[in-house]
Amino acid sequence: MLLDGEPFGLVQRCRLADYPEYLAELVEQADVPEGAVSVDYLIGDPRRAGRGLGTLMLRAVIEATWSDHPDATAMLVPVHVGNTASWRALEKAGMRRVAEVSLEPDNPLDDRAHHLYRIDRPAGDLMT
Repeated sequence: MLLDGEPFGLVQRCRLADYPEYLAELVEQADVPEGAVSVDYLIGDPRRAGRGLGTLMLRAVIEATWSDHPDATAMLVPVHVGNTASWRALEKAGMRRVAEVSLEPDNPLDDRAHHLYRIDRPAGDLMT
């Protein structure tokens, strides 16, 4: 992601169906609609963290998902329970916490406890 022409963050979006083992792990613990997508994200420059850029980045990728992926029904994002800044950014971006799940952490120092956040395709936003 760019801000004033300078990179500040990274977003990676994927269809959960493209990762069957991960999808199976989630389905055992939460409602996962067919067509769901997920994202990974980070603010690369620590000097830019805590300024609302994560929320802006997430809002942009959520909005782009509905147009870029007309078959996407929802976005689900697991975040480690200890990553308060990340789950607050998800909430400010319009996502809601829907479950507590146990997943392999990205950081090997973390335990398996994650919050699962979700946002559904807006009503009336027809898939083509």
